[in-house]
Amino acid sequence: MSSPREEAAKRRTFAIISHPDAGKTTLTEKFLLYGGALGKEAGTVKAREGRRSATSDWMDLEQQRGISITSTVLQFDYRDCTINLLDTPGHRDFSEDTYRVLAAADAAVMVLDAAKGIEPQTLKLFEVCREREIPFLTFINKFDRPGVAPLELLDQIETTLVVEPTPVTWPVGIPGDFRGVIHQDTGVYTRFERTARGSTMAPEEEVDAERAASEEGESWDTAQEEAELLREVGRVVDQKTFLGCESTPVFFGSALTNFGVRFLLDGVIDLVPSPAPRVLADGSRRGLDEPFSGLVFKVQAGMDKAHRDRIAFVRVCSGKFERGMMAYAGRTGRQFSTKYAQTMFGQDRDTVDVAWPGDVLGLVNANDLRVGDAVYVGNETEFPPLPAFAPELFMRARVKDTSKFKQFRKGIVQLDEEGAVQVLRDQDLGDQAPVLAAVGQMQFEVVTHRLESEFGAEIELNSTPYTIARRTDAESAAELRAMQGVDVLERADGTRLALFESKYWMDRVVADHPDLTLERMVAEGGLF
Repeated sequence: MSSPREEAAKRRTFAIISHPDAGKTTLTEKFLLYGGALGKEAGTVKAREGRRSATSDWMDLEQQRGISITSTVLQFDYRDCTINLLDTPGHRDFSEDTYRVLAAADAAVMVLDAAKGIEPQTLKLFEVCREREIPFLTFINKFDRPGVAPLELLDQIETTLVVEPTPVTWPVGIPGDFRGVIHQDTGVYTRFERTARGSTMAPEEEVDAERAASEEGESWDTAQEEAELLREVGRVVDQKTFLGCESTPVFFGSALTNFGVRFLLDGVIDLVPSPAPRVLADGSRRGLDEPFSGLVFKVQAGMDKAHRDRIAFVRVCSGKFERGMMAYAGRTGRQFSTKYAQTMFGQDRDTVDVAWPGDVLGLVNANDLRVGDAVYVGNETEFPPLPAFAPELFMRARVKDTSKFKQFRKGIVQLDEEGAVQVLRDQDLGDQAPVLAAVGQMQFEVVTHRLESEFGAEIELNSTPYTIARRTDAESAAELRAMQGVDVLERADGTRLALFESKYWMDRVVADHPDLTLERMVAEGGLF
């Protein structure tokens, strides 16, 4: 009989992160192609009743905009391992969702555009990885298009991220004329051939050095010289520095044409660590073989339009999960049944009977669960809290048709629980006109769209004078409410936020009333 430790050794749980338009979603689908989860062609997957479209961008607004708005989970098998792939939003406005997803990952794959290199969002995402001590692989994508020279890209990674890039593969040919890659550990050259629209796995051919020199000419000579130089200066993969976030293994390829995708997926299996005991809130670790425990890192509704259900995404951290077992919600201490447990594949899902550390479960209609909660069997368990980001934009929401107020209130509560936006309530107005607090403008667009499409409640958003928030307490709230230019609103979890009309006024209040509690929030000014 398998043990949690043995099964965990077969798991790889990682997130894909990137700047928008770097090719993250395309790479995600190609992973599924190489993992056999899409049958023989990208874009299709076998289902119980025929075939269905497979995409990590399942939300209507994502498909309309062509960007990732919400994170998704995709599970598939590859090389006798179970892979749990967490696709994250790339846009800055949804950085809080990305941060939460990284809390459930053991590693990350950072996707760079060969023409753009390190972009602002790339740097911010790396900072999150470093803060959470998450090792990451780097995939330099779109090398089949004109772009930056590979040595220059390595220099950008080293100087900007202050991390040592260690190539696993090295490109033959310049950006826009990508022939194949040299494997740095063996020196073997693999040449790629294009397929129609990249819908099938790219044919690969191993070519010996003599033939490569004859057929590739100057491109081969240059690649050989560069590859040898990198080996001589010690740019080789080192597992210890990789796990310590001091180095990043680098792969070159093109997700669109499938060049180099298989080698990156092999790198995930060979380099990404399997699940390890997770740190608890008190600093101790819960062993893999201890009873079941998991972390709720995401709550999502609206994935199944037919049933309007609500799913809590749970990263299994220890023990063996068995569907139907009774578990406890760490925040409330209430016991609940896990009868409706499912494994995720984008918006598609199937019933799961057993899961192990590293796996991601969808617990359907576990309505007591919130983002950051622990679920557990046996000894009481609490994981370190997932911080909320400091909101930068504040809009007051009202339902246009008052007969739809019930739907409006239900939708606001749901979106608040998901973390789609922070909902702040005035003690006198309650849910009649809550203030929506966001990191970026697009969050308001998503909330507006979902309230109308999922709950039938069309809203209007009105500007507020607030520009900055500070966390406060009950003792300070009364005095702050009496001041001009400041208001105190509450989140559903009881957290009080003092909202100021300007940083100047906030600084003045702090200087004049040093006894008041006004705490900075995580990611002041936007971590992303």
